Amino acid sequence: MALRTLLVALLVGAAGASPGTAAAPASGPLRVLASNPRYFADAAGRPVYLTGSHVWWNLVGAKTWKVDCRRGAVRRFSYDAYLRRLRALNHNFFRLWTSQQPAFVECGRLVRVGPLPWLRSGPGRAADRRPKFDLRRLDPAYFRRLRARVAAAQRRGIYVSVMLFEGWGLQNAGAWRWRGDPFNPRNNVNGIDGDLDGDGTGTELQTLASPAVLRIQDAYVRKVVDTVNRFDNVLYEVANESGVYSTAWQYRVIRLVKRYEAGRKRHPVGMTFQHAGGSNANLFRSPADWVSPESDTYLTDPPVATGRKVVIADSDHICGLCADPAFPWKAFLRGDNVLFMDEFLSAPEHRGVRTALGQTRRYARRMDLRTARPLPSLCSTRYCLATPGRAYLAYQPGSGAFSVDLRAARGDLAVEWLNPVSGRTTPGGTVDGGAVRTLTPPFGGAAVVYLRTLRP
Repeated sequence: MALRTLLVALLVGAAGASPGTAAAPASGPLRVLASNPRYFADAAGRPVYLTGSHVWWNLVGAKTWKVDCRRGAVRRFSYDAYLRRLRALNHNFFRLWTSQQPAFVECGRLVRVGPLPWLRSGPGRAADRRPKFDLRRLDPAYFRRLRARVAAAQRRGIYVSVMLFEGWGLQNAGAWRWRGDPFNPRNNVNGIDGDLDGDGTGTELQTLASPAVLRIQDAYVRKVVDTVNRFDNVLYEVANESGVYSTAWQYRVIRLVKRYEAGRKRHPVGMTFQHAGGSNANLFRSPADWVSPESDTYLTDPPVATGRKVVIADSDHICGLCADPAFPWKAFLRGDNVLFMDEFLSAPEHRGVRTALGQTRRYARRMDLRTARPLPSLCSTRYCLATPGRAYLAYQPGSGAFSVDLRAARGDLAVEWLNPVSGRTTPGGTVDGGAVRTLTPPFGGAAVVYLRTLRP
């Protein structure tokens, strides 16, 4: 009995461990985990669960942003403070956003961003009254910033998805979207016109329609790879929410990155949901290593990840700027990696999502992700990640008792409860394996239970 009590204390006590203040550099490059391709593995073969929050001004953003248009709140953005915040939240991943437009309207005001990939050398003035772009010359300032920000994240143990292109803005052509675009012939010295059909959006830039544009894009992509290839914490994303018209173009960019990295460090390349008109099928049949699908069900009742691709469930593609603290737990226990589009609002639901992301990562490190599988059938709530017979992690999104199928387990299992709202963990003694067991949380509301077999 004394031995069993000691083992329970050791197993449960680890739950409250801090993620640590000293960050180990991110290990990589990541590769798909062979034994469980729902996740990546680091250089040592250890499973890596990716989770974190991101915001669209973290690479080329202005110094101040309105983060709550309704209240007119303005905050200064510090990249170093941003990384410290992610570390404190136990996050290990974010998307590093790019932009193609040098200016656009945010909360009713014109926001200028930069640097952008192409050099503004002139001669002549673009629509924003600054020098025109030379699309055959890349701006060293952009790539210095890109390198510095990836390096800073690696030192803090954080993985970064380097976004190559931004596609949402091309379709949502507000007053400055196409007017200020470098591929608008008014804005470049090369005579390049990306708007081949004259509709004022330039969506043809993300198709195979213009060989001249493709040559410029290829040179840029190769420069990005040259800039960050040496880092271990890099993933690539082709484009944020480019429309369905971009499918063949995105497949081409994925293959270009893979070919160009041949013989060097090879990093995962991702394809995120195509807005508008896209389908998740386009993502899963792509040559990408990871995907971010779109569907309301990923928020309310995520489909079980099969391992066909590494899935990164990103609230940006699922529901935009929504905030549901249940989302990280639901997605994680269905086999997804999880991201949150975060404007740094202070509302309780936003704080709840950030906290939940860190909680899922803590338990991901305690589960053996080499063998753990999403197995909804093992829990009456339908949210369970398990290595049957050894370890079980289940989520109750509602309140009250629920059952877990422990028929594959033999002997006692240590029980630990997590209150995802308060963050407090509570030892729950032991439960016998060998049967379906009903478990009752020691508190009301949502609950997480972690069960692990005791080894004498």
